[in-house]
Amino acid sequence: MTRPSAAPGTTGPGAPDRFGTGPAATSDQPAPGPEPAPDADAGARVGPTAPAPAGSARHRASVSEDHRFEQVLESLRKHIRDLEFADGLPHAEEGRTLQTDVLAQLSDYVLPRVRRSDIPLLIAVAGSTGAGKSTLVNSLVGEQVTTTGVRRPTTNSPVLACNPADVDWFSEASFIPSLPRVRQQGLAMPGKDGMLVLAATEAMPRGVALLDTPDVDSAVAAHHEFAAKFLDAADLWMFVTTSTRYADARVWEFLQVARDRDTSLAVVLSRVPRRGRRQLLDHFGAMLEANGLGTAARFAIPETDQVRGERFTSNVADHIRGYLADVAGEADQRDRVTRRTFIGVIDSFRSRVPELARQVEAQIETGRTLATAVDDSYATARHRVETSLGDGSLLRGSLLARWQEVAAGGELARSLRLRGKRARRVRRAGPPERSQRVIALERAVRDALEALVVSACERASDEIEQRWREVPGGGDLAAKALNQPGTGLLAQQIRQEVAEWQREVAEMTTASGATKRSVARFVTFDHDIVALVLIIDLLGYERSHSGGGAHAADPSGPSPQRLLKGLFGAQSLRSIGASARDDLRQRVLGLLNRERVPFDNALASAGIPSEDSAVQLYQATYNLEITR
Repeated sequence: MTRPSAAPGTTGPGAPDRFGTGPAATSDQPAPGPEPAPDADAGARVGPTAPAPAGSARHRASVSEDHRFEQVLESLRKHIRDLEFADGLPHAEEGRTLQTDVLAQLSDYVLPRVRRSDIPLLIAVAGSTGAGKSTLVNSLVGEQVTTTGVRRPTTNSPVLACNPADVDWFSEASFIPSLPRVRQQGLAMPGKDGMLVLAATEAMPRGVALLDTPDVDSAVAAHHEFAAKFLDAADLWMFVTTSTRYADARVWEFLQVARDRDTSLAVVLSRVPRRGRRQLLDHFGAMLEANGLGTAARFAIPETDQVRGERFTSNVADHIRGYLADVAGEADQRDRVTRRTFIGVIDSFRSRVPELARQVEAQIETGRTLATAVDDSYATARHRVETSLGDGSLLRGSLLARWQEVAAGGELARSLRLRGKRARRVRRAGPPERSQRVIALERAVRDALEALVVSACERASDEIEQRWREVPGGGDLAAKALNQPGTGLLAQQIRQEVAEWQREVAEMTTASGATKRSVARFVTFDHDIVALVLIIDLLGYERSHSGGGAHAADPSGPSPQRLLKGLFGAQSLRSIGASARDDLRQRVLGLLNRERVPFDNALASAGIPSEDSAVQLYQATYNLEITR
């Protein structure tokens, strides 16, 4: 990329356009305008600067500030790297794309330039399919380093041309470490998709590199991301498009990114026909002005077939080579270019990182919506169960009929016996055989409690699924929760819990505190039967009986509470009842909590950002602003 001995002719200040032309119309060639200096308030401390004398106070202060600046950038990178987004939920794709972009630019462009001031200047040549980028790169270098051809897209892997003294910088350890690469041997060789080809050549001056990137409008979608990755790591963008494709939307998407980040930019319009040339250049220039890109250096390459050895045979690219030689060779111009791009990237974080935080907040809010649906549904289920356990609504149907059979059949009276010798003989003979009516009542209690809890859990599950399906992507999350291993065992778990609870209630009736000050001191009884009586009372028999209505208990049966008070006394009965009621409530609550676990697990494994993620991003952005 040696500067030619004599640059092509240029126009004066009154020239109608700033495009270079080529050998056919050198009188139209203007000198490319200089890159504007960064604004005074754009953060003058960031970016490469002339070092202070070693050991001086200014040098020590500069080193300290640079170290602090690097720490802030590292902290920002860590917060961004640690972000999670839930696939399939709103804002996941947008958030992850923005996360990848900012993280890549921090890692591949910003931090390397903060750590070292002698990094080679990277010029990325990007643009439209068939614009002649590879031919231009070969012409600027002065030898073939990249392949051209008629197949589209031609560039399926990027090629980076640099001086052999700089090639180590572009190795895996320094430049985009995640990208595989291969060193070119001999003539230009094609690489593989996703692989960077390093072309070391003495034709390139030290301290500057040219990168031929994949087409930004390639039919291969992966090439778009590939091109963007390299543009994010470059100091200067040279954007090449054709006279037939310069108005394409994809072209302006990339140019507007350069504008928004205030990236150092040069644009090249290639394949410009002689006929209508002036009108074409005027229109392209007007589009650049309208899109806020009026200060970009502009060049034109005429439509030509003067290509040999995959590069131009004439001085078609001399005016571009001269511009790049000025940028790379003059310290002030080079510093202006690199600082402008660097400051533009840092400035872009003012909006890009908060935008990423907003994507995080949106996902957090979605997570709250889904979690609230679970909390609300199971809170309602808990309320329904607790209400039904004490209002007598369970004492109907089969359970009420089984109780009335036991009460009318004399089972309760036969279970009571006076203590004494006869009682001791009966105890030695073993417990009396339980009647079928008592067994049926015990089963009816279990069935009623099981139906109550299953109904509440199924209703909660249906409500959650319905509310989750109202959130885009929530239906898949609900399906994941409902298909987790271990679901569908609720009925079995309820039967086990109720059976254990019934045994606990029976044991409560045998405790010394329940009998030492009551009639139970003088009689013996079947604790399982009395436990059933107590359970009927706990389920709201008295309330159901006094409430009347279609489901009121039959008044002809004996009152469970009257019998229990006669056995234990009012105070002992209250104590037993409170303990039994609390035990049942805790068991049911445990069942409800177990039933919600699949939904909680689905949310926990979805990758929804943590509550403090957005706050950390805002704080990191603030720290960057005050440190720069």
